[in-house]
Amino acid sequence: MASESTTTTDHDEIRRWVEEHDGKPASVRGTEDSGGAGVLRIDFPGGAGEDDLEHISWDDWFAKFDDEKLAFLYQQQKASGEDSTFFKLVAR
Repeated sequence: MASESTTTTDHDEIRRWVEEHDGKPASVRGTEDSGGAGVLRIDFPGGAGEDDLEHISWDDWFAKFDDEKLAFLYQQQKASGEDSTFFKLVAR
């Protein structure tokens, strides 16, 4: 089975996929600027965790996402058919 990736800028689609995988919007601690969130990430259980990441609101996450003109590339399943939490933030 081949893995397939999807790229989107739709906030509802991104939020739904992240929450279905128990993820939370986050930024890398120490990268914030005076205007708001730092480098964007998604914190998944078993990932980098709260030592490296700071949870932020969806509003702050999407404000930075839109300001930086990013798109969300994600994978629904691994080639093995298992559920995947792979994602990447890419330029639009």
